[in-house]
Amino acid sequence: MRILFIHQNFPGQFKHLAPALAARGHQVHALTMRDISTPLWQGVVIQRYQPERGSSAEIHPWLVDLETKLIRAEACSKAAYAMKDQGYAPDLIIAHPGWGESLFLKQVWPAAKLMVYSEFYYRAQGGDVNFDPEFSLEDRTLDARMMIKNINNDLNLTQADLAISPTHWQADSHPPQFRHKISVIHDGIDTQKIAPNAAVSMSIRSSIRDEMIHLNAQSEVVTFVNRNLEPYRGYHVFMRALPALLKARPQARVLIVGGDEVGYGAKPPEGQRWRDIFFNEIRPQLDQQALSRIHFLGKLPYDDFIALLQLSSVHVYLTYPFVLSWSLLEAMSAGCSIVASDTAPLREVLRQDDNGVLVDFFDSAALAANIAALLADPARRQRMGQAARKFAQAHYDLRTVCLPRQIALIESIQP
Repeated sequence: MRILFIHQNFPGQFKHLAPALAARGHQVHALTMRDISTPLWQGVVIQRYQPERGSSAEIHPWLVDLETKLIRAEACSKAAYAMKDQGYAPDLIIAHPGWGESLFLKQVWPAAKLMVYSEFYYRAQGGDVNFDPEFSLEDRTLDARMMIKNINNDLNLTQADLAISPTHWQADSHPPQFRHKISVIHDGIDTQKIAPNAAVSMSIRSSIRDEMIHLNAQSEVVTFVNRNLEPYRGYHVFMRALPALLKARPQARVLIVGGDEVGYGAKPPEGQRWRDIFFNEIRPQLDQQALSRIHFLGKLPYDDFIALLQLSSVHVYLTYPFVLSWSLLEAMSAGCSIVASDTAPLREVLRQDDNGVLVDFFDSAALAANIAALLADPARRQRMGQAARKFAQAHYDLRTVCLPRQIALIESIQP
């Protein structure tokens, strides 16, 4: 088939799927906003499109997000028409619709099948919105604003012939009129590459003294990883657990990975960072020795991130009811013992006291106690880590589970 991928930051979620389809003999192209250094990547022909204008200065605030998507959709459709004028016609378009690009592609190629990556459907209740009382707003317009925010999802799914979603909970967030189109298939985790490594070691710079600290599998290490350190992924809850944890475990070191941008939710007050706000909140409760055991590592290269997971004694993952991070499944694949928030979609992948420990998202005291208990019980950590890895291999392995299912779905489509 002739297959066209659409992703503003290609390859994104398609980094394994697109090359695999090319390797199977399909003619694979991609349209992206990303700056490309080469027009050919692992058998995929990549072309760039660029919006011709920015958002309007004066527009109803509820429409700012939709207008941004329309601007990108218009630019993408113009690039698509240019491809059509050169004789290109895809049999299948596979798109992440989250940024709007795929909105008008069925108008360009009416005969093409459209498959969308249905990552999340917004709702005013039962999801991420107003989940956290600390950051909730009394707003009677929430339902109306979520309806407007979902216009892009609704239009894409109405046109789509089929869709995929990485977890059942994310798929089930969509309305019944679309749910029958959505197959639940995760992007996949490379469990061969991400595996336990008893020989792993890492050196980090002390946060207090000008010296290097050397860590290995015998070190007591607590890891916390987010793309960005922010409340949506429980950064505030984790930080509030640290005074009790560091007191209970005087040898433990806490390694925190993540940037200072805002990926989801509200921005911090002007000129501040969520990282500093919650670190400064707990600082008065910590002596110098405890402070010296908290390490902010920023964003890590991928291989260093994998080494961090392999080094971890206990890995902590917290989230609002929202999109499941790859990092949680990667931690399972690495054989981490995991303490996580008892929120959807984590209940889909973690079974209490089998392959993980689930705690109330808001209970920092319980979080600290459960981390400390795991640190004190190496045999339990090993058992849970092994169970986590087996679960990841059985349900989320890239090459034996997820990629074959994705390819089978795509190749079942009749052009």
